[in-house]
Amino acid sequence: MALKPLGDRIVVKQLEAQEKTKSGLIVPDSAKEKPQEAKVVAVGPGRLLDEGEVKPLEVKSGDRVLYAKYSGSEVTIEGTDYLILKEEEVLAIVG
Repeated sequence: MALKPLGDRIVVKQLEAQEKTKSGLIVPDSAKEKPQEAKVVAVGPGRLLDEGEVKPLEVKSGDRVLYAKYSGSEVTIEGTDYLILKEEEVLAIVG
């Protein structure tokens, strides 16, 4: 991928929404919610502090993260959809 985020931004690839409920019902495409879980594919160098230092990001490539609904900017590169988020839009790292 030739997409390198700047500053405190990260590039994520959304994970697929589940097609079945816990009880085994199949969810049609029209009823699926957009997933809020993604895999980090690239991270920027970090946030620039007032003192001129760069604070590294807490997330790293390969992490699975939860992010706020309606966050980020959607982009399509070479036919693949990605989401560019600021680190502050990440709610948690899934362990």
